[in-house]
Amino acid sequence: MSHESHIQQDIAKSKSLSPWWRTGALLVVIVGFSVLIGITVNAYRQAPPIPEKVIDPSGNIVFTVEDVNAGQQVFLKHALMENGTIWGHGAYLGPDFSAEYLHSLALDTQQAFAQAQFGQTYDKLSQNDQLIVDANVQEALKTNRYDPTTGVLSVLQPEADSFANQITKWTDYFSGPGVSRGLEANFIRDPVEIRQLTAFFAWTAWASVANRPGNSFSYTNNFPYEPLVGNTHTNQALLWSALSLIGLLAGTAAVLFAFGRFSYLGWGGGGDRPTQALISPDTAPTASQRATVKFFAVVTLLMLAQGLAGALTAHYRADPSSFYGIDLSGIFPSNLVRTWHLQTAIFWIATAYVGGGLFLAVTLSGKEPSRQKVGVNFLFVALLIVVGGSLLGEVLGINQLLGKIWFWFGHQGWEFLDLGRGWQILLAIGLLFWVYLIMRAIAPARKIQERSEISSLFLIAATAIPVFYLPAMFFSSITNYTIVDTWRFWIIHLWVEGFFELFATTMVAIILFVMGIVSRKTAIRVVYLDAILFLGSGIIGTGHHWYWTGQTNINLAFSAMFSALEVVPLTLLTLDAWDFIRLTRGESDQPGQKNALSHKYTFYFLMAVGFWNFVGAGVFGFLINLPIVSYYEVGTVLTPNHGHAALMGAFGMLAIGLVVFTMRQVLSNDLWKRVENWVRVSFWGLNIGLALMVILNLFPGGVYQLYDVLKNGYWHARSAEFISTGWMHTFEWMRLPADLIFGIAGVLPIMIAALMTLWFTLNKKYGLKTSAAE
Repeated sequence: MSHESHIQQDIAKSKSLSPWWRTGALLVVIVGFSVLIGITVNAYRQAPPIPEKVIDPSGNIVFTVEDVNAGQQVFLKHALMENGTIWGHGAYLGPDFSAEYLHSLALDTQQAFAQAQFGQTYDKLSQNDQLIVDANVQEALKTNRYDPTTGVLSVLQPEADSFANQITKWTDYFSGPGVSRGLEANFIRDPVEIRQLTAFFAWTAWASVANRPGNSFSYTNNFPYEPLVGNTHTNQALLWSALSLIGLLAGTAAVLFAFGRFSYLGWGGGGDRPTQALISPDTAPTASQRATVKFFAVVTLLMLAQGLAGALTAHYRADPSSFYGIDLSGIFPSNLVRTWHLQTAIFWIATAYVGGGLFLAVTLSGKEPSRQKVGVNFLFVALLIVVGGSLLGEVLGINQLLGKIWFWFGHQGWEFLDLGRGWQILLAIGLLFWVYLIMRAIAPARKIQERSEISSLFLIAATAIPVFYLPAMFFSSITNYTIVDTWRFWIIHLWVEGFFELFATTMVAIILFVMGIVSRKTAIRVVYLDAILFLGSGIIGTGHHWYWTGQTNINLAFSAMFSALEVVPLTLLTLDAWDFIRLTRGESDQPGQKNALSHKYTFYFLMAVGFWNFVGAGVFGFLINLPIVSYYEVGTVLTPNHGHAALMGAFGMLAIGLVVFTMRQVLSNDLWKRVENWVRVSFWGLNIGLALMVILNLFPGGVYQLYDVLKNGYWHARSAEFISTGWMHTFEWMRLPADLIFGIAGVLPIMIAALMTLWFTLNKKYGLKTSAAE
């Protein structure tokens, strides 16, 4: 072999990536899903049973399985999961319905036992007699009287009497917005539906307190915290919290050692240099790329809608019966605006990713497939139909105007998956068509050795998004609540925080690669590294949402250990942020450096992604994911504290970064100067507004509410009395300046910038860049 051949072999070897990266990523996915599927199968086997019938000591039927199933449907079709929670999951406007029912049951049983044993009301008893009654109440309610052979649950007379009393209690709850935290007056009028709904709450409370057979704790691992019935944290929650901390320290040490030992990890690339830049700010966009601009205009309009819905949702916590003297509950009830707040958030972030994916696919290949613009425009129309149709359907569904098809085209009722099943199917079809458009766009790049593997990773990451949305179809309105919550978090956590995260990383890698900032090898390695770290902890870590929803301690053990490890890759994102800062500093003749300087606001938003991912998902996520903390915290304001900082701070900032990247690529230098100032204001407005939400409202309010859980019990910290008075009420009003800055200085400027860009692209007189083909 000639000397030149050896040199070529050495060059090819230096550009190749070790096969262990691919093998490692594949093993992580296989092992992770093997465990997660096992936990899911176990949920089907160990879910709290729904009795065929519940009978009192006289043999009278209190309620039946049909009542519970019908009550769950009432709960869903009236969107009550966007008002309160079950087992800590749902909205934080109203109470936790299971905890509230359980507390009332405890008080009713307490009074009944006091009368039966001592002939007096509980408050008139001596302290010693009260202790005797308390012990008897705990023993009575903890005893599991369900017979699996007959499907009959026998309850004591105080439990049966409490059920009758609570029908009146929940009738009163729906009487007006001041009581129900912003629901329309007399929201549920049918007494049959009220009784069925009460039966559903009664079943969730029973599963919360009755000991799981063979164990000394309930089906929900003693959640919620309710000392009156003996619900306190289990030893397992304490044990696995301690062990997960050890796992976190070991995992962090291992990864930091790897990053210190191997200089090629991360965006630095260990000296690898990009061969060329595939684009620059002067590169003319293709017709289909210009067609994606309207996606980003819709992104900002949906962002505005989400901000308005979020502000009104927050106002319902501060003043549920009046919006500065106006009662809006009859027009925009709290369960509707909270639904829109969540749905528009998912829609605008997903729309940005869809548009960004279409833009980058053509950039990566350097060629425009025939009729690609037609496909992009068709997908845009389909997007408008799904978004508009589902939001309208949720209005019709909540107002009970769709009859028996409410589940299909109205409000499905499950938080984050509120859109009707029919709209979900259309959304999945639309995402598959999006993958098809990406596939045909990157087909030429897959034939070029330098771009082949990163193109394949791009396609795999994009395909995972519609594939892993399918669990949203795996349950109905009467599926056992434990099983539904299992599949629901396959979407909320695994789909969003897992595969959306992977797709986001891939898009960032492609942006840096086509701009000539990183080499092909570095871009591919970072994608594999993130896949190993994020999916390695995140797949099994999905189960931290299931600690208290009817799963067994098998889930508690696995999920606690792996959920703690999710902090490790998030810590490393601070290194990414520093790399992005360096890319926008100084002058250089390198094409990649010039591109970075020209796209500095894209990189500013990428810096924000690194910061907020660490703070929101890392620090605040870890704070609430330890089992011993989660037991007392879940469903308090510390949860949306994590949610806002992570979803808006990480996924949202990346989405805006894609908007800014596209605007800069589409516009000429002169037109960009007219837009750039709006982008600058938006960057600071969004970040300062989000920071103030956390500092003034969400974090201090969450800590104060957690303190009340420890002091007075979970039911009390979720009650209207607690939220509407004292420091908690003050914290709710302190949200106002943050919302104003976020909306006026953050959302409005980026919306103006996107609409200006759309206007420029629709009017040729502004001298847009044109491709050679045009």
